[in-house]
Amino acid sequence: MGTLRAVFILSVLTPVTLLAIPVQWLAVRTGSSLARRIPVAWHRFVRTLLGIRVRVTGRPSDERPLLITANHASWLDITVLSGLMPISFIAKAEVAGWPVFGLFAKLQRTVFVDRTRRAQTGVVATEIAGRLKDGDAMVLFPEGTSNNGNEVLPFRTALIGAARHAIDEEGGTTVWIQPLSIAYTRLHGVPLGRRYRPLVAWYGGMDMAPHFLAVLKAGPLDVEITWGEPIGYDVDSDRKAIARTAEKAVREMTTAALTGRQGEAAVKAPPKDVPMMKEAS
Repeated sequence: MGTLRAVFILSVLTPVTLLAIPVQWLAVRTGSSLARRIPVAWHRFVRTLLGIRVRVTGRPSDERPLLITANHASWLDITVLSGLMPISFIAKAEVAGWPVFGLFAKLQRTVFVDRTRRAQTGVVATEIAGRLKDGDAMVLFPEGTSNNGNEVLPFRTALIGAARHAIDEEGGTTVWIQPLSIAYTRLHGVPLGRRYRPLVAWYGGMDMAPHFLAVLKAGPLDVEITWGEPIGYDVDSDRKAIARTAEKAVREMTTAALTGRQGEAAVKAPPKDVPMMKEAS
């Protein structure tokens, strides 16, 4: 049954994707507002096709500039998060060269970072600052790599400092850093537990193709998304302190979601409506 499920998903997903790619490419090239909205629709379609059920606690801030700091467990994170609202990602440079996924990342206007070349950090930070200034909600995975789904790794602080460039450009503007937790909790409605959660997580030296096919075969997944309270980052803020605060919030929310106590740890952002945030979980 797993193989039949994978074949069905690919047979439906492939033609839809082939139709969507040129439309999105044109939208990006022309600067159309569709460039932000098409990925949301496509990722929601993928989530439905894969049977991914999303439960959201809290809400994203509608304040701008907004940098979202999330934990990172799997390539599935991109589809899960992108179906929530129009967002773009900050990703490591090698993602740009990945087959298929690299193209998707470019079409979603991802900012690529070469972590091995410190000289480029300032250039990338300026690009991120420009996107934040333009009102784009940017998602950063501060762990710098994916984890095994059971933990949150220490946050790196360098790219959180990109928010400082936005402050400098705007002159006194507060940039909002919002912690976000993603936790894979159930497969076929059955709790994954620590032992089996890595079946969904993609980390370490795992090959992409076998893992991708295994996820397609696996069946419906439940995911808990928890938004934390936005943290104001202004000219007097300490970048490392901001990173520690965001890391602590994400770790607490993730632990609570994995243990079924997410309602206790989540802190809602200001109660304002955010376009395209309604979820059919």
